[in-house]
Amino acid sequence: MKFSVTVTLKKDVLDPQGKVVQNTLIDMGMSNLKNIRQGKHFEIEVDEDNEAVAKTKIDTMCKKLLVNLIIEDYKINKVE
Repeated sequence: MKFSVTVTLKKDVLDPQGKVVQNTLIDMGMSNLKNIRQGKHFEIEVDEDNEAVAKTKIDTMCKKLLVNLIIEDYKINKVE
């Protein structure tokens, strides 16, 4: 079973990399750009038949290693 995990900075945490990308794109002429936030993306495949159990395992991975829960949020989605 395959899942995708998207990790982003919490809304009230400054995102200097996102700001640099945003400013560069605006300088390149994309003036209608309103905001960019940078994050991380993981694709995780687990050997599990039960979706709920698999999602719990992915959630544990996120909480223990993949995500800094103080400054980051994450979202888990099953990939077809």
